[in-house]
Amino acid sequence: MAARTRFLMGLTFVITLVAVGATLMLLGMPAMAAPAPATGPLPGGEGAGWGYLAAALATAGSSLGAGYAVAHVATAAIGAIVEKPELLGRMLILVGLAEGIAIYGLIVSILILNRL
Repeated sequence: MAARTRFLMGLTFVITLVAVGATLMLLGMPAMAAPAPATGPLPGGEGAGWGYLAAALATAGSSLGAGYAVAHVATAAIGAIVEKPELLGRMLILVGLAEGIAIYGLIVSILILNRL
């Protein structure tokens, strides 16, 4: 099986998991809003479910992007290091920058969750 086919199958699997998770979250939203106390609305408000969905999508999307970037950058970096071993430090920086995409998504998710 070619590497591209395996990648596409893995990407399809991850997207399916995210879609199923988002669907379950959306189906669970009315159940979360139903037991509202008589004293007032829920602490997160009525849009809290959308906020949770946005945080989940930010994390999922940034993780997918980081995985894709690291896969391609690391492959090129290994090829470059084999030819010129003195490039190891520079290549580690490039792989770290690609991994930073996931950290940015996590920070955005935390900021969204703090606003709920």
